[in-house]
Amino acid sequence: MSLSAHGNSISAVEVTNISSHGVWLFAHGEELFLSYENFPWFKDQPVRVILHVEEPSLGHYYWPDLDVDLSIDIIKHPERFPLKSR
Repeated sequence: MSLSAHGNSISAVEVTNISSHGVWLFAHGEELFLSYENFPWFKDQPVRVILHVEEPSLGHYYWPDLDVDLSIDIIKHPERFPLKSR
């Protein structure tokens, strides 16, 4: 059995901070900010739900407890993807 060395990340993506303004996501050496204004699905959610994030493919993030899928492009440029409701 092989274990990773101390200090090496075994997770490609993780939530590093939850504030009153939004959520900080760390992925592949880059910090990404998801404001509640642009990503309202995270506001008022339990911490455990926000922390449970997966990366099914590179640059594609999924929160299964919220059924929220976001690409890195959506996170970096939310103005290009306005929220729509039906």
